[in-house]
Amino acid sequence: MKKKFLAIASISMIALLTLGACGSNDKKTTDGSNSNDVSKEAKTLMVKDSNGSVEVPKNPKKVVVFDNGSLDTLDALGVGKAVVGAPTKNLPKYLSEYKKVESAGGIKEPDLEKINQLKPDMIIISGRQKDFQDKLSKIAPTIYLSVDAKDTWNSTKKNIETLAEIFDKKDEAKTKITDLEKEIAAVKEKAEASDEKALVVLVNEGQLSAYGKGSRFGIVHDTFGFKQADDAIEASTHGQSVSYEYVLEKNPDILFVVDRTKAIGGDDTNDNVENNELVKQTNAGKNSKVITLQPDVWYLSGGGLESTHLMIEDVQKALK
Repeated sequence: MKKKFLAIASISMIALLTLGACGSNDKKTTDGSNSNDVSKEAKTLMVKDSNGSVEVPKNPKKVVVFDNGSLDTLDALGVGKAVVGAPTKNLPKYLSEYKKVESAGGIKEPDLEKINQLKPDMIIISGRQKDFQDKLSKIAPTIYLSVDAKDTWNSTKKNIETLAEIFDKKDEAKTKITDLEKEIAAVKEKAEASDEKALVVLVNEGQLSAYGKGSRFGIVHDTFGFKQADDAIEASTHGQSVSYEYVLEKNPDILFVVDRTKAIGGDDTNDNVENNELVKQTNAGKNSKVITLQPDVWYLSGGGLESTHLMIEDVQKALK
């Protein structure tokens, strides 16, 4: 009888210890929530993109990136190794090392089947892929980061900060943003102090389009502070169609040129704006201030840490 009692007591003690162990693995936090739940919650976070709020993974290990500005931000923050797919045929030269990742399709038409095979944790898009957002969101959380043409730098900065939050790189981003803002301030001070007026044109197989404030190249005016040679340019994605006679009439002191043909390919036989006889008669032509901007940066990228720095370097040529 005594042995039977001791056996029962031993079994009861083991049961109590087991329950205690289970309880210790299910600790409550100070707010009463389960610590295991908190751990799970920490794996994702809510961020704001150009559409609103979206839940994305924290420190995603596999990312497909269609927005080159976001790609150069990830590169600058040291997390480029997470990129497993991109539109590799449409990468600017300064991001050429990412041609080694898998092709995720064209810059305007994602390869949904390929992206699905890559099994990304997150997808980053810009306006060029907006029509595919719903389909991409079914593959992985998709964040849409656009640049507001009416508030270029602030929207760019917001996108950088969003990516920094996702990848736990807030301190690094803050330092780099501060450095960029110093560069911007220096350029803007010189541009605003000058009486020279600038005009931005895009040339595509000999055809010209002009861009002013509030346009895709509005950063020249609203962020870098260059005065406009024409205050009445219609703000639109594709610019205002103009002629070489228009350029002569507006007579800019500085003419910034984005060669779309060189950025994406095509017949650039008639794209040498600087050598046009009418352009030579402008103040910009006479004073060697026809500035050819890096086409792949300005047309294929922008809105990132590295691309903004490259843009600053480009426009500084007009201030020398």
